[in-house]
Amino acid sequence: MLRIAAVIAAGLLAGLGALWTFSSEREVSAGRVELSVAPLHRGALDVYVPVVDWGVRFPGVRLPARLQVEVRAIDRQAAASLATGDRAAVDQVRAEARDAIASYLTSLAAVVAGASLLGAALMVLILRGPPRQVLYGLVPAAAWVAAVGLLLAPRGPLDHPEYYAQGTDIPVALRAVQKATRSAANLGEVVDEQLVGLARLVAPGDQPPLRGLPRLVVASDLHNNVLTIEALRRAAGNSPVLFAGDLSDSGTPVEVAVLRQVARVGRPLVVVGGNHDSDAQLLALARRGAIVLTEHGRLMPDGSTGPVVARVAGLRIAGYTSPNLRRAADGYRDRGGRWHLGQQARFQRWLLRLAGKVDVVVVHEPQIARPALSAWRARHPDEPLLVAAGHTHAQAVEAKGSVVLVNGGTIGAGGTGNLHQDQDIGLAVVTVQRDPFRALAVDLVRIDPDDGSSTARRERLPAPWSSQELEAGAAATTTRRPARRG
Repeated sequence: MLRIAAVIAAGLLAGLGALWTFSSEREVSAGRVELSVAPLHRGALDVYVPVVDWGVRFPGVRLPARLQVEVRAIDRQAAASLATGDRAAVDQVRAEARDAIASYLTSLAAVVAGASLLGAALMVLILRGPPRQVLYGLVPAAAWVAAVGLLLAPRGPLDHPEYYAQGTDIPVALRAVQKATRSAANLGEVVDEQLVGLARLVAPGDQPPLRGLPRLVVASDLHNNVLTIEALRRAAGNSPVLFAGDLSDSGTPVEVAVLRQVARVGRPLVVVGGNHDSDAQLLALARRGAIVLTEHGRLMPDGSTGPVVARVAGLRIAGYTSPNLRRAADGYRDRGGRWHLGQQARFQRWLLRLAGKVDVVVVHEPQIARPALSAWRARHPDEPLLVAAGHTHAQAVEAKGSVVLVNGGTIGAGGTGNLHQDQDIGLAVVTVQRDPFRALAVDLVRIDPDDGSSTARRERLPAPWSSQELEAGAAATTTRRPARRG
């Protein structure tokens, strides 16, 4: 019995070795690709372009392995045609890519089956067993053929891409996300969108990203880590930054140097106070030109408050200060990061009074807002609302009904007091349309503070309602069109 187990194990290991080492090149009209497999990873279809150091990864592979497609050579004429979104060119490349993957998987199945039989035969020779025991090698060979054919082949819609890039150019993945979207929305398939985006990265000419659509950068929880401010500045560019609190650790005047640097980030910087910030700190930010929002109105440099809703990049934005904000008069005492039902009720009353007057709300603690967001969805199902939050240090996108909540994670990688936790720098970029207002997509960007490598994962939001649907305003619920696959 042990001999049989050893023969089967040898066949499995030999098949794994073949799976790991076998690669093959295939020609498509847009260039040449190399296909291979990297076992022992979360299952994914991985497309990488070395010339731009950019890749996109899709779920859909059920085997714990990555089916890797690496672009080895580019036909720039064909890529230029793809970059324009030419329907025929996109269809041709899609079909060729599908055939190339199918051909590779067929060859791979034969190779791993042969390797399994060979491994089993070698084990029989080593153990000096009877030749008929080689037949037990059919078990691992069949298993590997089934795994390649049923589990390695991508299944289902490729609709949750994750972008990645290596090296010190932190916003590379973010720029890749921008160029891979919107321009191909009429093509109707996420795969088409990626093909056009990839072509625009390698084709001649500078293709403008997301033409005409505003972008909002959502960040929070810097916690005094000034080393990451440059990453935020470069990612934001000329876009507004919605900072959902916790710029500092204790809000004291000693930390004022952080304010000088942060106030110049974004066009403009929109801030609400978190539980690690203070009233004195918010006033200092207002005096440096930041748009500081409170539940009572915009904080002015003289300490007074202006309108509750501010106009930023053509959008109506309001903000809510953390109820645990530290006070200078109280010696900047830590008031904790928890909340209670009374605070949730106050936030709900404040938010519902803004119905019809606001597009975006910035709040530090998402849990304070949750009951209010449920009430908003129930009472205003035809009125889109984007909520930017922080506090949890965890990236999140929650799209339910008319409300989208976005948490960018921690732009300070946990802050100077939490560097031992080995957290990534995190932020989110929200692409919106103004008229009618709607959040279209959210890109969650993560940056390794050690080597600068970055990943960006796109969260696709439901397709926006038409102007007619918004104007009609359904009485209880609004029927939305299904999300486009492109």
